[in-house]
Amino acid sequence: MSTHRAVFASPDALAAELVDLTIQAATEAIARRGLFTMALTGGSAATVLYPVLAQAGLPWDKVHVFFGDERSVPKEHADSNYHLAHATFLSKAAIPESNIHRMRGEDDADVAALAYEAELLRVTEGTGALDVVHVGMGPDGHICSLFPGHALLGEERRLVAPIIDSPKPPSSRVTLTMQALARARALWFLVAGASKAEAARDAIVNPDSALPAAIAARRGQTVRWLLDGDAAKYLKG
Repeated sequence: MSTHRAVFASPDALAAELVDLTIQAATEAIARRGLFTMALTGGSAATVLYPVLAQAGLPWDKVHVFFGDERSVPKEHADSNYHLAHATFLSKAAIPESNIHRMRGEDDADVAALAYEAELLRVTEGTGALDVVHVGMGPDGHICSLFPGHALLGEERRLVAPIIDSPKPPSSRVTLTMQALARARALWFLVAGASKAEAARDAIVNPDSALPAAIAARRGQTVRWLLDGDAAKYLKG
């Protein structure tokens, strides 16, 4: 396991670094396996960072896009992570439609989770190992739809699971599990804003932190924390 941390003066600077890192990771993955697999996040990180990512000079036909989680809403719904990703990134990059693997929020959550795990395993040739997972973090330290203290944090069998009692609405969602995050070749935590500062400090500094972000980081193979100054304001060095 390796962990890296970088703090940027602005979200724009963070976005520029995300583009550079993505080009590096994609180049390496395509050289080794012929494709690059990347799971997207939602929320404020996507809003700020993804319009810049769309400008990355990548061989988009070899890029496969997955999602960390999805709410149980239709893809056109304002709360849909796919809808946000499409508006900010996917519609602006020349990624073939067949390379965009969305969670079907309009379906029953368990049915959608089972189908998504099968799709993940198909594209990754049975390993379930994504090259990079973008991990946004909430002020409470939640990631994907994995919330503090929730029983789903202990799921070790499934790579994709439903959650029907999310403490944050809507209650029904589909999410990658800790097992899927542990299999990923790299986790990139994308954290911006002062509201995330306390959770960021706990997740990064406290070796016993029970926050989902901290649990994932401890299990990750290669972990990068990319924070803006506001999110990093309680961190030293």
